[in-house]
Amino acid sequence: MDFMTYFLLGILVVLILSGLFIVKQQSVAVVERFGKFVATRPAGLHIKIPIIDRIAGRTSLRVLQLDVIVETKTKDDVFVKLKVSVQYRVVPEKVYEAFYKLDFPQDQITSYVFDVVRAVVPKMRLDDVFERKDDIANAVKGELNDAMINYGYDIIKALVTDIDPDSEVKTAMNKINAAEREKVAAQYQGDAARILMVEKAKAEAESKRLQGQGIADQRREIARGLEESVDMLNRVGINSQEASALIVVTQHYDTLQSIGEETNSNLILLPNSPQAGSDMLNNMVASFTASNQIGEAMKKQNKKNGENPDNEV
Repeated sequence: MDFMTYFLLGILVVLILSGLFIVKQQSVAVVERFGKFVATRPAGLHIKIPIIDRIAGRTSLRVLQLDVIVETKTKDDVFVKLKVSVQYRVVPEKVYEAFYKLDFPQDQITSYVFDVVRAVVPKMRLDDVFERKDDIANAVKGELNDAMINYGYDIIKALVTDIDPDSEVKTAMNKINAAEREKVAAQYQGDAARILMVEKAKAEAESKRLQGQGIADQRREIARGLEESVDMLNRVGINSQEASALIVVTQHYDTLQSIGEETNSNLILLPNSPQAGSDMLNNMVASFTASNQIGEAMKKQNKKNGENPDNEV
């Protein structure tokens, strides 16, 4: 073979290879013939007429996401930034519309997102924007679906992924929230303090009741003991007046003995007047005299009864 033959064979091989093309998975190739749309080719190996046909472009069928940040004003005059994430894809049956009708579909989607957000959010208060963000997302999705389906695009989902008010507004909201929590905490503390006071008052009332009952029981027993002492002394021939004097003297000595047992105790007797002091002294002397007389009377009584006078009563 001469040079021309090899040359022609080479050109033929190049033409055959140029007529073969591969389309990747989840994508579609758009084929044109002399600048006119001919067909779309799905994933796989395909043949086109060399020089006459050409691949005008390839369109992805994957789900894409576009993040749009919109700044707008709420009904209560608060400026807020919303981040809206739009998930979309090309409808396989409408690759022609998606390829030829829109040069920049992202710009078209962004314009619709701005239009919807700035129409819906100004009708809401800031708190409602946080609570009803799904309503905003649904409004964006509905508007985009109606508009973009004619261009071969299907809106899968629209999400409001971020709501960012002005920094001063966020600081004020945090202060309001903190104040509200402090108010609730103060109410709980007040309730706890009131319950504590009520329970403490109940405990003190119960303590006073038991203390009074104890004092009453003590006095009752003292009175019963005095009554028994007077009855016993009456049985040995001592009348009630003499018995009372003896009991007073006995209690006096018991008191002095109790005071003497404590090394650091002090006793001060201050009469109200000289006459009162004299009366107190005379009463004590009379009590001692009555005690001696009672003792002598008890000895005589014991002698009459035949008892030993040295026995103690």
